[in-house]
Amino acid sequence: MRSGRGSVLRVMAMFAMSGVMYAQPDRAPVVFSQTIHEGGGALQIDFAEGAIDLGRAAVVDRIQMAAHAVSVYYGRFPVAKARVLVIPSAGRHGVMQGTTWGAMSGFPAFLRLRVGQRTTADELKVDWVITHELTHTALASLPDDQHWFEEGLASYVEPIARVQAGELAAKSIWADMVSGMPNGEPVAGDRGLDHTHTWGRTYWGGALFCLSADVEIRRQTRNRYGLQDALRAIVAAGDTIDKEMPVESVLRVGDGATHTRVLEEMYVRWSQTAVPVELEALWQQLGVKPDGSLDDAAPESAIRRAITATSR
Repeated sequence: MRSGRGSVLRVMAMFAMSGVMYAQPDRAPVVFSQTIHEGGGALQIDFAEGAIDLGRAAVVDRIQMAAHAVSVYYGRFPVAKARVLVIPSAGRHGVMQGTTWGAMSGFPAFLRLRVGQRTTADELKVDWVITHELTHTALASLPDDQHWFEEGLASYVEPIARVQAGELAAKSIWADMVSGMPNGEPVAGDRGLDHTHTWGRTYWGGALFCLSADVEIRRQTRNRYGLQDALRAIVAAGDTIDKEMPVESVLRVGDGATHTRVLEEMYVRWSQTAVPVELEALWQQLGVKPDGSLDDAAPESAIRRAITATSR
């Protein structure tokens, strides 16, 4: 979950309801701290009081793996410094929740994670939350109406980054997209992504925008460029989570890197009106079958393969 600097009170209220309450999001007694390095960035990992049965080293290793995947996708870790505060949750399982802020307490990015005390090695291995949250560091803090782009982008990039880093098989994430992307389609009464703030449209609708943009960029450039090139350019320009920027400025940087206007033109339409996607036709073109199996003889299977290929 991404939280802009203006959203602190809202997120604090959520933590109060869950039984966790601190005066500020980044305040908690720290009993152990370790700094790791990945992709040119330094991540200070702090642990609050509480037990984790697997041990802290296992959590640190999983954070490093997630940071590596993000660094592979973006070509580097997006910010020079980040702080990760791990809050153990007694008797619980899994990485239960994460929230990311920009420019907090001297760090360009600050991430707070709630990790269950009883989390198993298998639960930690398949976790997607940490990678999702670290992906947020690569995009400027946008106005609230564009929260869908922040969350949709992280939802789209997270599994692709993990494929590129060797954590996941490409087949598995396309199967997940087949089952999940319909949740992002507009329904009756939809007024565009800037004005329809439901769960489905925020996360899956944003991810559907990213997938559609990725495919369209590759179509227009004969697969020379993709969304990944646009996003790397945004990071290279310094438009990361510690900056507050209008979405139009960010998208302009991305389009400049791909020599298209795909992001800007799609944003104009998708933000203000309901734009459905013919998903069945898209899957057929990309060679993704209903069961998630892949067809390399499909007309645009090269685009599908390029999306998950480790970038140059």
